[in-house]
Amino acid sequence: MIELTINTPKGPLLSLSGRVIYEVTISHVGSLTALRQREPTVIFFSNLRKAVDAITAELAINNWPPRVNYTAVYRGVKQRGFYGCDFNVAGTRVFRIKVVPCILNPALPRLGIDENPEK
Repeated sequence: MIELTINTPKGPLLSLSGRVIYEVTISHVGSLTALRQREPTVIFFSNLRKAVDAITAELAINNWPPRVNYTAVYRGVKQRGFYGCDFNVAGTRVFRIKVVPCILNPALPRLGIDENPEK
């Protein structure tokens, strides 16, 4: 049995490395980009569930098959560090959705500055 003392922390510890946000990138690929040049669209979400819900809602509105689900995105992000899914029409890739976790406000590096030798 573990005894709790006065000095034992009782809540979750704050992470000093920053907070994770999710970058969703929609980039148009394939032979259709030569006809109509489009820049990739980048959107940031604070929650993976909200990111997946926004993707699935936008796919449903535009009549694309629902190939993106929370479990697949979660597993892809945990195993490979990103999730990617290509959408095809008649064997030709049209666009790619990529979800990448990013750190918001990462810990500052020391910037290579040494200690002042005068003190």
